[in-house]
Amino acid sequence: MGLGTGIFLITLGAILTFAIRANIWWLDLRAVGWVFILAGLGVVATTLWYWQDRKKRARTLIVEENRLSHPTAMMPPPPDPPPPSAPPT
Repeated sequence: MGLGTGIFLITLGAILTFAIRANIWWLDLRAVGWVFILAGLGVVATTLWYWQDRKKRARTLIVEENRLSHPTAMMPPPPDPPPPSAPPT
């Protein structure tokens, strides 16, 4: 669940509470709508609290830099490649 689910529940609850005027003898649509609104608010609040909690956690990034123990200028140059052989005659 997340913000999308919470907003969906709030919207569905508002539609059931304020927009539909049906009379169902076994179901009170206004009460069901308010339950959905409160559930959606709970989901949104829980999601935002969880995100805020994740932001507070410190993440330490350790970067280790390795350097050569001797400078590259002191290394001998690579050997020259052998000369190409003469083509056969």
